[in-house]
Amino acid sequence: MADIETIVMPKWGLAMQEGMLAQWHVEEGQDVTKGQEIADIETSKIANVFESPITGHLRRRLVQDGETVLVGALLAVCAPSSVPDAEVESFIAAFQEKFAAEAEAAAAAGGGPEPETIEAGGRKLRFLKLGSAEGPPVIFVHGFGGDLNNWLFNQEKLAETHTTYAVDLPGHGGSTKEVGKADVGALAAAVVDFMGAIGAEKAHLVGHSLGGGVCLAIALDHPEKAASVTMLAPAGLGPDISMEYIDGFIGASRAKKLKPVLEMLVANPDLVTRDMVEDVLKFKRMDGVADALNAISTAAFAGGRQTLSLAPRLGELKVPAQIIWGRKDRVLPSSQAEAAPTSVKVTVLDDAGHLVHMEKAAEVNELIAALAG
Repeated sequence: MADIETIVMPKWGLAMQEGMLAQWHVEEGQDVTKGQEIADIETSKIANVFESPITGHLRRRLVQDGETVLVGALLAVCAPSSVPDAEVESFIAAFQEKFAAEAEAAAAAGGGPEPETIEAGGRKLRFLKLGSAEGPPVIFVHGFGGDLNNWLFNQEKLAETHTTYAVDLPGHGGSTKEVGKADVGALAAAVVDFMGAIGAEKAHLVGHSLGGGVCLAIALDHPEKAASVTMLAPAGLGPDISMEYIDGFIGASRAKKLKPVLEMLVANPDLVTRDMVEDVLKFKRMDGVADALNAISTAAFAGGRQTLSLAPRLGELKVPAQIIWGRKDRVLPSSQAEAAPTSVKVTVLDDAGHLVHMEKAAEVNELIAALAG
């Protein structure tokens, strides 16, 4: 049965236990290719398109539109037409029996990796560690108003080949809300301190938006700390930024006001769920968050323009570097990637907005893995 391949319910983040297959985009008997959008999946936290993990001939769909199943449950199987139907059915039956037993055992065992906190440079920083491998780890750094959960489509995949850490910047998530000078230099210093605290002499740095600027600053000012740097829609490459988004994110205190602001992050507004909005509101209601966000905004986006200007220094990079952007970014224009020299690889992905690593996770994960080696 080596010719039979499976497509299962993905796991998008540690909190995801099940997902609803909202709608199939492919039919039985159709050929699918790896990376093709084959279905829409909704969870309690986020909705997103599901890209096929394999290339093959779709023989069976096991889950129907609107059906909710556990992570890892069999959604479909692919096999060449030459494989007899009886062999396909036998494979499915064996998979379902094994999965049921594994799901029961997992439920009995319970638990799994959970976020931790660590003291780094006098600050409490929250982080999530996944994977265990030799060599420099991959460190994920989120953007303005985000947290370690922003990497739910990326960290687990990279953890298959690397030790990975997703860290909450000061002022965000479960980290201290004291942000000091609140500029990119202060945030970069916090990440460098974090590396010291976990014993990482150098790391593959992956940063999104403001976090992209933070990772770039580390790679420029502390090249000995960076094994490579991947910047996703990074801050610091041009003056323009949507203050409609920044001010809206800071100011919105109700779901009705916040939802259209968060929709600016994506090309497809249907990806923004009610639970996602509520999670952001819960974060914003935490003590110290409002002051931290305002301080960072004042330091990073004074006068409605980016104060960080690192584009002229891109040529100084001494480590492998790349920039990935969504062409439909409404927060930071993808045209800012034009500032990159030929030594920095630039990839602009269609049909993606500011959250390019979530909207085009498969492509982004492959690019990160290729650079990190």
